[in-house]
Amino acid sequence: GPPMSHRKFEAPRHGSLGFLPRKRSSRHRGKVKSFPKDDASKKPHLTAFLGFKAGMTHIVREVDKPGSKLHKKEVVEPVTILEAPPMIVVGVVGYIETPFGLRSLSTVWAGHLSDDLRRRFYKNWYKSKKKAFTKYALKYLPENKAKTIDVNIAKLKKYCTVVRVLAHTQVRKLKLRQKKAHLMEIQVNGGSVAEKVDFAVGLFEKPVDVRSVFDESELIDVIGVTKGHGFEGVIKRWGVSRLPRKTHKGLRKVACIGAWHPSRVKYSVPRAGQRGYYHRTEINKKIYRIGKGSDNKSGSTPVDLTEKSINPLGGFHHYGLVREDFLMIKGTTAGPRKRILTLRKSLLNQKTHAAQEQISLKFVDTSSKFGNGRFQTAEEKRKFLGKLKKDRE
Repeated sequence: GPPMSHRKFEAPRHGSLGFLPRKRSSRHRGKVKSFPKDDASKKPHLTAFLGFKAGMTHIVREVDKPGSKLHKKEVVEPVTILEAPPMIVVGVVGYIETPFGLRSLSTVWAGHLSDDLRRRFYKNWYKSKKKAFTKYALKYLPENKAKTIDVNIAKLKKYCTVVRVLAHTQVRKLKLRQKKAHLMEIQVNGGSVAEKVDFAVGLFEKPVDVRSVFDESELIDVIGVTKGHGFEGVIKRWGVSRLPRKTHKGLRKVACIGAWHPSRVKYSVPRAGQRGYYHRTEINKKIYRIGKGSDNKSGSTPVDLTEKSINPLGGFHHYGLVREDFLMIKGTTAGPRKRILTLRKSLLNQKTHAAQEQISLKFVDTSSKFGNGRFQTAEEKRKFLGKLKKDRE
């Protein structure tokens, strides 16, 4: 046949095709695509939680990793603070296994739902008649409960294999302008199905705090929607190289978007389009600390006894003050600040030495994140600057 052309240089392709299609996520709140494997020998427990990204800071700690060059040395590490006020359990869903996967069999809701949650069932709360679940609440009247709620709970215990709790965030506690709660299903693992259902119903209308789901030094997964960057060109979106300077009609382009035949553009050729606001799951984030923002020792450590909360001077940039429970997580997480993130227990059996390491912090940085913060506390700043004009009587 005729000689085929060859390319002068070989090179791996730019950009992964594993994340196609690169389009905006259909959901704003990260969805748990799979929950940890169930182990009936453990006590019933929840496997996920919702938190909000507040911002980042850094910590100093001593590494405990025998055999490593860093063993017994101090390291500085970036950490992300996630604010996670207690969630309220408002229902239970039971699933049965079918040849086509899980199917929800029945849902039982609690008798009282807060308005924050009921907003979730409306596009336009102030114009609505606010009737959601008013009829359902009547099922809890003594004369109706046995024929309705109790029957459904018995049905869950008899037929279901997977039990999940319906829980919602208390978004008002965050001062984020939003009043509409986020509702999610959280799988209950451990115990028999009947024990799971009893555990779930026992939590109805009660707050569940993040400490009861995760422990310090545990590895967890963070599921969320990344920061959006709008419509972006191929250089930034796919990481292709710029063309030479002399190029006609611009150089931030892909030179050849395919051969003459097949006379179509293949899906695998980098093109411009949406970058960011993708749904992503990141695994193995170490929890360094679980605390409470309002606690004025939540930024202290056994080595640094200064009384300070984890809030930096002037609050977290573009967020404010963390007043509720928070998680301190090693490294970064997806999304901008204020973004809701789904936290899930790890799917893996975390048995490595690194996974088992217990974290003890030496220092948490609380200097201002706006500009070059020089002071850890307002007290320290006052001491250094002395009396200011504005302090004069």
